[in-house]
Amino acid sequence: MPLQTGYYPNYYSIDDILATQERTPCKFLLNVPKMGHLNPSVLEKDLSAGTSLELPIWLVREMSSGRQPIVSPDLPKIFKESYREILKADAAAVDLHKFSLFFYEMGAHVKHFDRKGDVHEILLHTFKTRFRQLMDLADNSISDPSVQERLDSLERRVFQDASKARTKLNTWLVDSGALLEAANMVVNHKKRKRINMEELL
Repeated sequence: MPLQTGYYPNYYSIDDILATQERTPCKFLLNVPKMGHLNPSVLEKDLSAGTSLELPIWLVREMSSGRQPIVSPDLPKIFKESYREILKADAAAVDLHKFSLFFYEMGAHVKHFDRKGDVHEILLHTFKTRFRQLMDLADNSISDPSVQERLDSLERRVFQDASKARTKLNTWLVDSGALLEAANMVVNHKKRKRINMEELL
């Protein structure tokens, strides 16, 4: 079974696992006994309510769900307003790899922490803005081999698939000896149109 066919959520996806290992800020709402070692700044055995920590996304999602959530999650830095404004200004010019290697995958998880829906909107806006540029780069990848360094993991896969498709098309156009012919439907449509024009005349 291919591991990269699914994107989100996918139990077997390495990208999904790595994306959810990223940390996000959260605040504890309850006292948690015998978990003081999670906070290296204190020597207490228990975690007290009000403690702020950065924990992996997979853990924060579990602890913030249910009838009585243990933590109140916050958005990671790259999805906060200052970074969203940068993406809104010109997403195509951003080096998304510096933001995160798993920008879209990570955003698909942390959007559940955002009640306003700003993360969902910026993910969609960023991908739509960068997609045309991505296709242009795939058509001209030979002229700039370093283009993949600015892409996150999803964009790299799209770029690689588009480059392979372009190469196969170019190979077929050059090497194929088959003649292109109009489909029967098109030919019949032209004949009907010609007959109708003759009737009008």
